[in-house]
Amino acid sequence: MTLDEIIWKLAELGTEQTKKTFINHGAQGSLFGVKVGDLKKLVKPVKKDQELALALYNTGNSDAMYLAGLSVNPKLMTKETLQDWVKHANWYMHAEYTVARAAAESSFALDLAREWMKSDVEMTAVAGWSTYANYLSITADEKLDLEEIRTLLQQVETTIHEEKNRVRYVMNGFVISVGAYVTALHEEAKKMAEKIGKVHVDVGNTACKVPLATEYIKKIELHDKIGVKKKTCIC
Repeated sequence: MTLDEIIWKLAELGTEQTKKTFINHGAQGSLFGVKVGDLKKLVKPVKKDQELALALYNTGNSDAMYLAGLSVNPKLMTKETLQDWVKHANWYMHAEYTVARAAAESSFALDLAREWMKSDVEMTAVAGWSTYANYLSITADEKLDLEEIRTLLQQVETTIHEEKNRVRYVMNGFVISVGAYVTALHEEAKKMAEKIGKVHVDVGNTACKVPLATEYIKKIELHDKIGVKKKTCIC
């Protein structure tokens, strides 16, 4: 399929109700309002063409950008392309999911996560914390820098409640990710979850809730899934 054909198909799949929902969640700019489930139906033809996937992101259309993240091969992406992606992620769905997941599976995961986490730009910092959290979910413990992760947990404890709105959300998610995927730091993450307690995030005109890290980690424990890694974080 060509870029024009994909865009036409996205326009056909979009609905006003889904568009309204995305706007309530913070979507900005051009979008058709395509459900993620419908986007996934287009992954197969796009996945065959890396240049097409990259071109979709460059359209600036929110639905096309998300489809790009589902279809792109992160191992073929350059650091420069990922830097451009984060620069144009203007709401959390792209920063937290599209950009972060692609970056986490790229060859530059930690370099970018470390850089982005320090950014004063909210969506860039969001992408950084989410990139690291996703990286933990797909990387064997023996390849992780446990001391760095401990330091980041301490940073969460010290700063989370004063951080920018959506950064608070992904910092909370980072604690959950450590507790769920890093066996060696599971107990430390549980203690940190108790210390930070409830994290308040303005989720706009939506029914979304911020997961309580203590409860979330406990559920994973009950299902005996602590330390079970994922094959991919792109979904």
